[in-house]
Amino acid sequence: MNLILFLLHTSRSAVAIALATGLVSGGCSAGLIALISFTMAQDAAPPAILAAAFVGLGGLALTMSMISRILLVRFSQQAVFALQLHLSRQILAAELKSLETLGLPRLLVILTEDIQAIATAAGILPVLLINIVSSLGCMIYICWLSWQVMGLVLLITLAASISCRWFLVAGRRWLTLARDQQDRLFQHFRSLIEGIKELKLHQDGAQDFFDLDLAQTAAQVKTYSRRGLSLFAILDSWGKFIYFFAIGLVLFVLPHWIAIRPETRFAYVLTFTFLLGPMENLVSKLPLLGQAGIALDKLKALGLGLNHPAATGAFLTHSPTHSPTHSPTHRWRCLELQGVTHAYRTEQGEQEFILGPIDLTVHPGELIFIIGGNGSGKSTLAKLITGLYSPQSGSIWLDDQLIVSANQAWYRQHFAAVFADFYLFDRLLGLGSCDQSAIAQAYLEKLQLSHKVKLDQGRFSTTDLSQGQRQRLTLLSAYLEDRPIYLFDEWAANQDPVFKQIFYSQILPDLKAQGKAIFVISHDDRYFHFADRIIKLNYGQIESDQPAPSAGSI
Repeated sequence: MNLILFLLHTSRSAVAIALATGLVSGGCSAGLIALISFTMAQDAAPPAILAAAFVGLGGLALTMSMISRILLVRFSQQAVFALQLHLSRQILAAELKSLETLGLPRLLVILTEDIQAIATAAGILPVLLINIVSSLGCMIYICWLSWQVMGLVLLITLAASISCRWFLVAGRRWLTLARDQQDRLFQHFRSLIEGIKELKLHQDGAQDFFDLDLAQTAAQVKTYSRRGLSLFAILDSWGKFIYFFAIGLVLFVLPHWIAIRPETRFAYVLTFTFLLGPMENLVSKLPLLGQAGIALDKLKALGLGLNHPAATGAFLTHSPTHSPTHSPTHRWRCLELQGVTHAYRTEQGEQEFILGPIDLTVHPGELIFIIGGNGSGKSTLAKLITGLYSPQSGSIWLDDQLIVSANQAWYRQHFAAVFADFYLFDRLLGLGSCDQSAIAQAYLEKLQLSHKVKLDQGRFSTTDLSQGQRQRLTLLSAYLEDRPIYLFDEWAANQDPVFKQIFYSQILPDLKAQGKAIFVISHDDRYFHFADRIIKLNYGQIESDQPAPSAGSI
């Protein structure tokens, strides 16, 4: 049912047409069975009108079946395509903190396994619909032949439904457990790929990871899936048993209770025989429908359902009531954090780390170094400053604008940042309309990358570079964005002494001369004299905020 509602939500009119044509096709198929039974019971040659009816029903059933399948397949794939884009928009619109809580493996399972399960189930809906309608039509035909037999069929159907429900519920429960383990399995796959160097250097550790993590989780997925699918397989066999039991009753038991003519019994057997195909098809597809239902339930449980507020698709828009009218590159005067705090659980999960309250005022042209030990809150402060995290208390002001959820996306556009865990895209995003090839080429030469990387229509010729070289390309991307405020999180950590010197003595002063405000998270104390201010964090508190020492005093 969730799957049908999902398709209706995407294209109500098209799906309604597909369902209507499927209903006609299924009804015509049932009519053909009735016509065949009636014709076989005739002693004389069938009249021409029956032949014309046979041709008409057969042609209509075939035509409606093709129309229904083509329409529903087309629109089911359109719906899945729309869902993929919808989920991508929601991920872009969601708060970073909530995405970090979900985790990358869970998001990957949603965008791959869950979407594929929904697409597969949506593709088989046309056939299932026609089979259901055909079965209902056959039931009506049986009722027309004899209400007593129909009563018997309904009793058998009721008993079958009650007995089959247990298999359905239990099978779905095991498949749900298998789906939950998929998140962990994807996490292990990610560890396998990203940690392959460490694993190759530690054979015992690699074996331990394979045996206790990857293999055990994969075994759990296999076990749960096998149990769930086995129950659906038993359900299939149980359905066949019920079918043969019904035929046996009609052939060998029912004639002793009520008078049934041989031609009527033939009609029953023919109808039941025809029903075997649609019913077997229905039961065999139940696992696919169950997996799709689990996938849709998982999306809703994670706040990624169809009615999520982000469904509008405008993930970077803001409310006109609260949003500033000027562009993100306006000439700002002051960025101020007033009593900002943010709390989160430590990696051990035993205690809560609280950053703040932070009071900070920044002006254009300031170069600020943020220093402190590991776990002091530097990265969290960086995410608060750039608007990636929202303050849990306190406020952020840009000039006279209070930063709230309605204008937070606008606020973020003032920043260009290179984080320690950066991601390098293979092209310059959002700069397609800007002809900055000359500037980019000059910067590539300055970063000593022009012999390895070319820029063609905003796309890098390669990103297969060392970590330090990739960081230099992210610096190029950030520079070309030309934002009012820059943040660099340990950018120079992976650079050799030559490029550290270039970064601190040339690149940062150049940005400062352009009037940019710059935050630099750094441990390179030999370059602290380039800063205007040095902010030291200690256990989530600003321990000091002082002018930088002169070069001679370091």
